[in-house]
Amino acid sequence: MIQQIKEKVLSGGQITMQEAEYLYFSTDKQELFAAAEEITAKMVGKVFEMCSIINAKSGKCSEDCKWCAQSAHYNGKCDIYSLLDYDEILSCAKMNERQGVKRYSLVCSGKRLSNQDVDKMCQMVRDLKKDTSLQICASLGLMGKEALQKLHDAGVSRYHCNLEAAPSYFPTLCSTHTTAEKLQTLQNAREVGMEVCSGGIIGMGESAKQRLELAFTLRETQLQSVPVNILNPIEGTPLENTPPLAEEDILRTLAVFRFILPKVQIRFAGGRRLLDKSTVQQAMRIAVNSAIVGDMLTTLGNDVSEDKQMIKTVGYDL
Repeated sequence: MIQQIKEKVLSGGQITMQEAEYLYFSTDKQELFAAAEEITAKMVGKVFEMCSIINAKSGKCSEDCKWCAQSAHYNGKCDIYSLLDYDEILSCAKMNERQGVKRYSLVCSGKRLSNQDVDKMCQMVRDLKKDTSLQICASLGLMGKEALQKLHDAGVSRYHCNLEAAPSYFPTLCSTHTTAEKLQTLQNAREVGMEVCSGGIIGMGESAKQRLELAFTLRETQLQSVPVNILNPIEGTPLENTPPLAEEDILRTLAVFRFILPKVQIRFAGGRRLLDKSTVQQAMRIAVNSAIVGDMLTTLGNDVSEDKQMIKTVGYDL
């Protein structure tokens, strides 16, 4: 059955939720992993993309996302500052460019940027396009078409807005905005000409079926990149004592994501430093063909040179 579903994907077909559940709960995990690895090799190839993010505005967020250190509703510890100066943003961009990173994302806390900050961000993007050769992405909250058009005109090529969790589970994690608002933001970004990037966090207490639900919802957004975070419980947030997801469940999730999303960049994001190195390498063989490198928003990331060595060891080209 796994082989039949694999051939369906390789021939351009889309799998169903019933097929996804069969794959996830299969007793033969090695056959599942091998099939996902074959899909990855044939559908997305052996080029691995690295991107980097900068926390351009941090803390005092009005939203009550239960996992997040930046929420003003909880007692998570994070730096608090308004929009960074351009020199600091450029310095970080140049450092990443020297390391061979080709994509750089500007990330801001809060539900959405003010009009004034949007204008400041647009100028920074125009300057970055002049001063570097990086592709510029942005993750600035729930934005309307007018603001997104300004950002795209300034040089933002891809917009990021994580769904974070399945629509059936998200309301238990956040009450201050909705999945529908996130989907509308992604649609707005597509309509002004941007590529879109959206994923989530696994291990927040959701069921396996809800992780699959997230992947199917993402499939409908016509996206290019899916960041997968693994919950890194942060002291002072409501999820601080959440038990970790088993590494086998993480690998099964990534494998079935590849069946559901055969042509997208499945991107390691936050939390992978919690995993055993061999698990990270196996995940890259199975499904993961891109990663956020360097420091994450509020948690320590991975050294870029170490990441590059691992990527090459697994067999990818940069």
